[in-house]
Amino acid sequence: MQSPTSAAPARTPGSPAAPHPAAPAVTATHCPYCALQCGMNLSAGSGGVQVLERTEFPVNRGALCGKGRTAPALLSPATRLTEPLVRGASGQLEPASWPDALDRVAEGLSRVRTAHGPDACGVFGGGGLTNEKAYALGKFARVVLGTSQIDYNGRFCMSSAAAGQQRAFGLDRGLPFPLADVARTGCVILVGANPAETMPPAVRYLTELKENGGRLIVVDPRRTRTAEQADLHLAPRPGTDLALALGLLHLVVAEGHTDEAFIAARTSGWEQARAVAMAHWPEYVERITGVPVPQLREAVRLFCTAPESMVLTARGPEQQSKGTDTVAAWINLCLATGRAGRPRSGYGCLTGQGNGQGGREHGQKADQLPGYRKLTDPAARRHVAGVWGVDPDRLPGPGRSAYELLDALGDDVRALLVMGSNPVVSAPRAAHVEERIRSLDFLAVADVVLSETAALADVVLPVTQWAEETGTVTNLEGRVLLRRRAVAPPPDVRSDLSVLRELAARLGVSKGFPEDPEEVFAELRRASAGGPADYSGISYRRLTDEQGVFWPCPETPPGAAAAPRTRTGSGGGEAPPPDAHPGTPRLFLERFATDDGRARFVPVAHRPAAEEPDETYPVLLTTGRVLAQYQSGAQTRRVKELNAAAPGPFVQLHPRLAARIGVAEGDRVAVVSRRGRAVAPARLSSGIRADTVFMPFHWPGEGRANTVTNPVLDPVSRMPEFKVCAVRVERAELAEE
Repeated sequence: MQSPTSAAPARTPGSPAAPHPAAPAVTATHCPYCALQCGMNLSAGSGGVQVLERTEFPVNRGALCGKGRTAPALLSPATRLTEPLVRGASGQLEPASWPDALDRVAEGLSRVRTAHGPDACGVFGGGGLTNEKAYALGKFARVVLGTSQIDYNGRFCMSSAAAGQQRAFGLDRGLPFPLADVARTGCVILVGANPAETMPPAVRYLTELKENGGRLIVVDPRRTRTAEQADLHLAPRPGTDLALALGLLHLVVAEGHTDEAFIAARTSGWEQARAVAMAHWPEYVERITGVPVPQLREAVRLFCTAPESMVLTARGPEQQSKGTDTVAAWINLCLATGRAGRPRSGYGCLTGQGNGQGGREHGQKADQLPGYRKLTDPAARRHVAGVWGVDPDRLPGPGRSAYELLDALGDDVRALLVMGSNPVVSAPRAAHVEERIRSLDFLAVADVVLSETAALADVVLPVTQWAEETGTVTNLEGRVLLRRRAVAPPPDVRSDLSVLRELAARLGVSKGFPEDPEEVFAELRRASAGGPADYSGISYRRLTDEQGVFWPCPETPPGAAAAPRTRTGSGGGEAPPPDAHPGTPRLFLERFATDDGRARFVPVAHRPAAEEPDETYPVLLTTGRVLAQYQSGAQTRRVKELNAAAPGPFVQLHPRLAARIGVAEGDRVAVVSRRGRAVAPARLSSGIRADTVFMPFHWPGEGRANTVTNPVLDPVSRMPEFKVCAVRVERAELAEE
């Protein structure tokens, strides 16, 4: 079998023509990991695939982290799936032909659907899928299977921020402004984010912020690498971010920092939100959060005396059972001070997964249709059904959210198709989720590697990955980008779009599922037209020429005058029409996306986490990522250099807590909750609160952090409470006795 790293590049629709065979092929593309979607060049020649700097791409300007630099390692047949697998009579996964494997999947889904109805078939997608794949997967679930039971792992990423932005602004886009604006504001409050480890190329914007005289406030229970760069570090107890934001808003009002003109002209609901905030006086908030009152006052001073300011949140405040309300509180702080809907000011969310933004915009999420349309909106159903050529009444209604879907496996949902996700490691209460997956009548997984979830499947389908396919992704700024195919996949690997086309045909739908990504994107454009996330004015031709196009970008009607266009770069493609819509780098400068154009204050009050410490479980656990690994680790754990840097899980705890339980550096520690037990070596640090322990969630086995985490859900976003649960911590030897 020929290695894909030495294969000649093949031209696909939407990709530039291949160069002269004597020269290495150089392809401008994007990193497969986080939502920065850093630009890179790939040089494909006889020596394999090399990553080169792509300095002209504005987001990372050539910088890459270790994950991006080593990404070609995943193209090797030694690290990935290269042929279909089916579970044989022996109970083991065995090689199979594509026709046999696809027949098995179609038969399994059909059998369950016939016996138990369409909703007995579930679909679970991933935030790393391209826009084309996410769109096709949502269409497949609703048109071919007729099921409402579809959601994706992006529900675990930024759903609380999305819900909070929808309530306040009427529209959700991770950042409503380009990252470059972060360096040009006066003060940033970074809440529950550690970009120094999760997206290192973004740290340059924080560095430039400080070089320009701006101030950085970091809110995190740990003194992370990012917090070390802060002018002010606030270290609240996990689960108290909502109280912290309300305490800051109280001080804003008490100290006269509200922008009354902005509030009157561009917002609604201030009186109710102010009344709730005033019940959170500084000393009360100090008792809840552990953040001293002088630090609260200093945070308000830095934020309000700067000419412009921003609040950026990430998983810390969002992955809580009150994550949507917490986001609302931080947005209220921005609105009360006039720091929204203005240049170099506002609220934004640092999306985590590579296509977490686009992945939910186009149909993977249980309650949404393409273009960010609501599945319950009759007009939206008519529009999308018209594009799909089906009766709107045939479209199922909203289904279960991600954890609720996983929890229903083996009961209401009897068969599951998984694309690009590894819930056995990434879902909360993971041992229970694994048990539910094992109880299914049928499981099929399409993935690049044999993940822990794929290892449980009846059929595993090997699919192409980032450098082997062309497709679009949408980064955390709302910038739609074209990832180009650079190399050919192994001979027996197919694209997800090909898989969906073949399965649809076997299940009785012979049209409507092309495998050409540009053809799929053309249909996505029509389906999104007129919706909140309007991509209709974006084409592969434009994305080849430009450094991404920000949505919304409607197709300019004939005869209509488009806004002046600003060229953002050149990729060698044909120039777009001069009257093309320029895209929307900055949202809300003139009006918010609500019916009346005003942003909405949402009155929210502090409430405890779903699970507070007690005598049996006296410590708080919070989870997160480390620099060298990514998400469930299914891919990065297969890269030698990354594994050398982060070989396994650990428990970070304060020396005082370690002394109390008799633990030294490197000792095996058991972290036990009401749901289970995880074991990993101790890592002592004075940079974490003494009442808190931290575990990264990238590993399976006994060190699986999500065995312990709490699946209780936010009532609005349906986000699980990954970031806080009550545990006890003890030497592993004692726990085993």
